[in-house]
Parts: sequence; C-alpha cells; structure tokens
Amino acid sequence: LEKAGCERIYEDELSGTKDNRPGLLKALEMLRENDTLVVWKLDRLGRSVKSLIELVSELNSKNIHFKSLTDSIDTSTPSGRFFFHVMASLAQMERELIVERTKAGLETAKKLGRVGGRKRTMTDSKLASAKKLLESGIPPKDVAKDLGVSLATLYRWIPAT
Repeated sequence: LEKAGCERIYEDELSGTKDNRPGLLKALEMLRENDTLVVWKLDRLGRSVKSLIELVSELNSKNIHFKSLTDSIDTSTPSGRFFFHVMASLAQMERELIVERTKAGLETAKKLGRVGGRKRTMTDSKLASAKKLLESGIPPKDVAKDLGVSLATLYRWIPAT
C-alpha cells in the first residue's frame, strides 16, 4: 500500500468475516470526494459479492473511487467501472435466480401437500378437549398446561374464556 502511494493506511486485526471492522470504518469516515479507497486484495474488503457491491456503490454515489491492487480493479477508469457493473449485474441475477428457485420449490411442495411453517400445537382434538375442560370449570392456565400448549395459544384459539 505504501508503494502504491497511499497517504493513510488503516488496518483491522481480525479477519474480514467479522462485522466489527474499526480500521475500515475509520478509513470510510476519512474519505472525501475524489479520494480513492485502496485495498491490497478484494477479499480483504468483504466476504460476499453483495457486500462488496453495496460498499463500492456507496463510494461511487459519493464520487469516491475504489482500487484493489492485487485484483487490478480501479473504478476511476472506464474499464474498472464496467467491471463493477458486470459484477453488480451478476449479483442481481443471482438474487433473482434464488427467488425463482425458492418459489418453484414452494409450489412443488404445495402440490405434494406439504405446507411450510411450524406444525400447529393446537390440534383439532386438543381444541375439542380444551373446550370441554373449560366448560367443566377448569381454569385456563391448568387446561393449557394439561394440553401442552401455552396460555397464549389457548386464548388465541378460544378467545376470552
């Protein structure tokens, strides 16, 4: 970084997988319009393509350039900006494909009779039992405990008894 002419160098002691990155945060605070954030390698800045694109897009919106020495990326050049637009497009396509696959999987599961979410704790037989127990004068708290459901669940199915 010194050989690349960087005036200020900020470091984080921990790996880039951690959210707490005081060196990066300090560097981002110091950047001004027409400055360039320089990193040794792209993976030092973020672990996911999404986070990298978000960060570089934020820098771009503030007219701050980005440069990765090892990866030969420089958003102050037309080819560098093009490369990042391609990366952003690929990330967007990946997000859309994930949504499509998720929807297709849910539709297939629905056709097979599977329903998402947790299984109901208040089954029809428990509901019938609860009504009988409550009608016989047993307190709601005891009914809920006997049936293995929370008091909130009992009240949700049998309002204000």
